[in-house]
Amino acid sequence: MRLLIAEDDAALGPRLRDRLAREGYAVDLAVDGIDAGHLGATEPYDAVILDLGLPRRNGLELLREWRAAGNQVPVLILTARDGWSERVEGLRAGADDYLGKPFHTEELLARVHALLRRAAPAAATELRVGPWRLDETRQCLVSDDARPGGAPTREQPLTATEFRLLRYMMRHPGEILSKTRLAEHLYDYDSDRDSNVIEVYVRRLRQILGDERIETRRGQGYLFVADR
Repeated sequence: MRLLIAEDDAALGPRLRDRLAREGYAVDLAVDGIDAGHLGATEPYDAVILDLGLPRRNGLELLREWRAAGNQVPVLILTARDGWSERVEGLRAGADDYLGKPFHTEELLARVHALLRRAAPAAATELRVGPWRLDETRQCLVSDDARPGGAPTREQPLTATEFRLLRYMMRHPGEILSKTRLAEHLYDYDSDRDSNVIEVYVRRLRQILGDERIETRRGQGYLFVADR
């Protein structure tokens, strides 16, 4: 999942970017409305965290422009705590949620996670495949089988890229996902998006989940097969 943070606060923006990256997201940071507007209009983000008080172009203007162009990316707006009128304007302009400043980072993470879940084709609270459940907090797979006392019998660690790839596929079951699309949603703007590397991670996930879970569609990409 790939996020855009549009925030000009020199301390808050990088802090949010680093925290969301640790949560397994690919994150781009824009510090003014010009850059945010360009990125939001041209890059395939899964969600945007948008401060309304951006320099050069304000966030409300960007949001209205995106919606007018048919861009339905989920948007969480950030406003001053007492800026109720901004919140109303933002929601009317097409925002999906808002959060007043100052805020607790854990609440922002929960709201972003909920936005992404609601926007994805597979909107289940928990992502499951076969005997496995994807633990998004610890970024690993755990089995449903439990020993006495509730401890899982198995836990399968995942690399950061394996986790991001599997989470995206599990949120988009039954869709043909090209290597280009996967790379666009796994890596941030400055990363080297070598789509051929995706093959390596798909092969690794097949070893864990079984070959039948990720089908190859020649000339098109991959299709994740959810539980029937």
